[in-house]
Amino acid sequence: MTEHSITHGTFSLERTYDASRERVYAAFATAEGKAAWFEGGEGYVTLERVFDFREGGSERLTGRWESGVVSQFDARYFDIVPGERIVYGYEMRLNGTKISVSLATIEFKPAGQGTRLLLTETGAFLDGYNDAGRREHGANLLLDRVGRSLSRELAGA
Repeated sequence: MTEHSITHGTFSLERTYDASRERVYAAFATAEGKAAWFEGGEGYVTLERVFDFREGGSERLTGRWESGVVSQFDARYFDIVPGERIVYGYEMRLNGTKISVSLATIEFKPAGQGTRLLLTETGAFLDGYNDAGRREHGANLLLDRVGRSLSRELAGA
Protein backbone atom coordinates (compact mmCIF):
# COMPACT_ATOMS: atom_id res chain seq x y z
CA MET A 1 0.00 0.00 0.00
CA THR A 2 1.31 3.45 -0.93
CA GLU A 3 1.90 5.82 1.96
CA HIS A 4 0.30 9.15 1.16
CA SER A 5 2.10 12.38 1.92
CA ILE A 6 2.22 15.98 0.80
CA THR A 7 4.99 18.57 0.81
CA HIS A 8 4.45 22.22 -0.09
CA GLY A 9 6.75 24.62 -1.86
CA THR A 10 6.46 28.20 -3.07
CA PHE A 11 8.76 30.31 -5.21
CA SER A 12 8.71 33.62 -7.07
CA LEU A 13 10.78 34.53 -10.12
CA GLU A 14 11.21 37.79 -11.98
CA ARG A 15 12.50 38.64 -15.44
CA THR A 16 12.69 41.85 -17.45
CA TYR A 17 12.45 41.44 -21.21
CA ASP A 18 13.26 44.01 -23.91
CA ALA A 19 9.88 43.51 -25.55
CA SER A 20 6.47 45.11 -25.20
CA ARG A 21 3.97 43.81 -22.69
CA GLU A 22 1.73 42.69 -25.56
CA ARG A 23 4.57 40.68 -27.11
CA VAL A 24 5.61 39.03 -23.83
CA TYR A 25 1.98 38.24 -23.02
CA ALA A 26 1.56 36.69 -26.51
CA ALA A 27 4.46 34.32 -25.72
CA PHE A 28 2.13 32.77 -23.12
CA ALA A 29 -1.27 33.41 -24.71
CA THR A 30 -0.84 32.14 -28.28
CA ALA A 31 -0.14 28.62 -29.50
CA GLU A 32 2.75 29.83 -31.67
CA GLY A 33 4.27 31.94 -28.90
CA LYS A 34 4.06 29.16 -26.32
CA ALA A 35 5.40 26.48 -28.67
CA ALA A 36 8.51 28.63 -29.25
CA TRP A 37 9.74 28.03 -25.69
CA PHE A 38 7.53 25.61 -23.72
CA GLU A 39 8.95 22.12 -24.18
CA GLY A 40 11.51 19.84 -22.61
CA GLY A 41 14.54 20.81 -24.67
CA GLU A 42 17.32 18.51 -25.82
CA GLY A 43 16.53 14.82 -25.37
CA TYR A 44 12.76 15.47 -25.27
CA VAL A 45 10.19 14.43 -27.89
CA THR A 46 6.73 16.01 -27.83
CA LEU A 47 3.98 13.37 -27.96
CA GLU A 48 0.92 15.59 -27.51
CA ARG A 49 0.27 19.34 -27.36
CA VAL A 50 -3.17 20.89 -26.74
CA PHE A 51 -3.59 24.64 -26.22
CA ASP A 52 -6.96 26.26 -25.43
CA PHE A 53 -6.06 29.62 -23.92
CA ARG A 54 -9.20 31.15 -22.38
CA GLU A 55 -10.74 31.25 -18.94
CA GLY A 56 -11.87 27.68 -18.31
CA GLY A 57 -9.63 26.45 -21.13
CA SER A 58 -6.97 23.81 -20.75
CA GLU A 59 -3.49 23.00 -21.92
CA ARG A 60 -1.62 19.71 -22.15
CA LEU A 61 1.96 18.91 -23.04
CA THR A 62 3.09 15.30 -23.00
CA GLY A 63 6.56 14.20 -23.98
CA ARG A 64 9.13 11.46 -23.66
CA TRP A 65 12.68 11.97 -22.41
CA GLU A 66 15.69 10.03 -23.75
CA SER A 67 15.53 7.96 -20.55
CA GLY A 68 12.06 6.76 -21.57
CA VAL A 69 10.27 8.72 -18.83
CA VAL A 70 7.02 10.28 -20.04
CA SER A 71 6.05 13.61 -18.46
CA GLN A 72 2.61 15.15 -18.72
CA PHE A 73 1.58 18.74 -17.90
CA ASP A 74 -2.19 19.38 -17.63
CA ALA A 75 -3.33 22.94 -16.90
CA ARG A 76 -6.61 24.83 -16.50
CA TYR A 77 -6.80 28.62 -16.88
CA PHE A 78 -8.78 30.27 -14.08
CA ASP A 79 -8.25 33.99 -14.61
CA ILE A 80 -6.94 35.94 -17.59
CA VAL A 81 -6.61 39.71 -17.87
CA PRO A 82 -5.09 40.28 -21.33
CA GLY A 83 -1.66 41.87 -21.12
CA GLU A 84 -1.74 41.94 -17.31
CA ARG A 85 -2.08 38.53 -15.66
CA ILE A 86 -2.66 34.81 -16.07
CA VAL A 87 -3.72 32.51 -13.23
CA TYR A 88 -3.72 28.76 -13.81
CA GLY A 89 -3.53 25.48 -11.97
CA TYR A 90 -1.72 22.42 -13.23
CA GLU A 91 -0.81 18.88 -12.39
CA MET A 92 2.32 17.01 -13.39
CA ARG A 93 2.60 13.29 -14.02
CA LEU A 94 5.64 11.09 -14.57
CA ASN A 95 4.89 7.79 -16.31
CA GLY A 96 1.22 8.29 -15.46
CA THR A 97 1.77 8.90 -11.72
CA LYS A 98 0.58 12.28 -10.42
CA ILE A 99 3.55 13.91 -8.65
CA SER A 100 2.25 17.43 -8.02
CA VAL A 101 -0.55 19.96 -8.24
CA SER A 102 0.33 23.65 -8.49
CA LEU A 103 -1.19 27.12 -8.70
CA ALA A 104 0.75 29.64 -10.78
CA THR A 105 0.32 33.34 -11.44
CA ILE A 106 2.08 35.40 -14.08
CA GLU A 107 1.98 39.19 -13.97
CA PHE A 108 3.12 41.46 -16.80
CA LYS A 109 4.27 44.96 -15.74
CA PRO A 110 5.69 47.83 -17.79
CA ALA A 111 9.44 48.36 -17.35
CA GLY A 112 10.58 51.31 -19.44
CA GLN A 113 10.29 50.15 -23.07
CA GLY A 114 10.20 46.52 -21.91
CA THR A 115 8.24 44.22 -19.65
CA ARG A 116 8.79 42.91 -16.15
CA LEU A 117 7.34 39.43 -15.68
CA LEU A 118 6.56 38.12 -12.18
CA LEU A 119 5.89 34.39 -11.76
CA THR A 120 4.71 32.98 -8.44
CA GLU A 121 4.01 29.30 -7.97
CA THR A 122 2.82 27.20 -5.05
CA GLY A 123 3.09 23.45 -5.42
CA ALA A 124 1.82 20.45 -3.52
CA PHE A 125 4.23 17.55 -4.07
CA LEU A 126 2.57 14.21 -3.56
CA ASP A 127 3.27 10.79 -2.05
CA GLY A 128 6.98 10.98 -1.47
CA TYR A 129 7.89 12.93 -4.61
CA ASN A 130 10.85 15.04 -3.50
CA ASP A 131 11.03 18.09 -5.74
CA ALA A 132 14.29 19.33 -4.14
CA GLY A 133 13.98 22.65 -5.99
CA ARG A 134 13.72 21.12 -9.46
CA ARG A 135 10.44 22.91 -10.26
CA GLU A 136 11.95 26.32 -9.50
CA HIS A 137 15.08 25.41 -11.47
CA GLY A 138 12.95 24.28 -14.42
CA ALA A 139 10.82 27.45 -14.29
CA ASN A 140 14.03 29.53 -14.39
CA LEU A 141 15.17 27.64 -17.49
CA LEU A 142 11.78 28.13 -19.16
CA LEU A 143 11.80 31.88 -18.47
CA ASP A 144 15.27 32.05 -20.02
CA ARG A 145 13.80 30.31 -23.10
CA VAL A 146 11.02 32.91 -23.22
CA GLY A 147 13.73 35.60 -23.38
CA ARG A 148 15.58 33.82 -26.17
CA SER A 149 12.38 33.33 -28.18
CA LEU A 150 11.55 37.04 -27.82
CA SER A 151 15.09 38.01 -28.85
CA ARG A 152 14.90 35.80 -31.95
CA GLU A 153 11.58 37.35 -32.86
CA LEU A 154 12.88 40.90 -32.40
CA ALA A 155 15.93 40.03 -34.50
CA GLY A 156 13.62 38.74 -37.24
CA ALA A 157 14.97 35.19 -37.04
